[in-house]
Amino acid sequence: MKVLYINNHGGGGFADHIDVPEGATVQQLFDQRMSGAAPEGYLIRVNRQHAAADQVLVANDRVSFTPTRIEGA
Repeated sequence: MKVLYINNHGGGGFADHIDVPEGATVQQLFDQRMSGAAPEGYLIRVNRQHAAADQVLVANDRVSFTPTRIEGA
């Protein structure tokens, strides 16, 4: 299934429609896309709402990972 993935890491930001498996959770996507990063350092949202780690993603969800601190700022 496709979701819109928005990564604001590093201040540049990008968005892309990506494929995720049926039943994938927010935590699984974070672990895959933000390898080595600590989730507590990010504002994690699904469809512009705060998301729980165990929230199951559904087709066409809009998922964003925004750092709470920008390095060098």
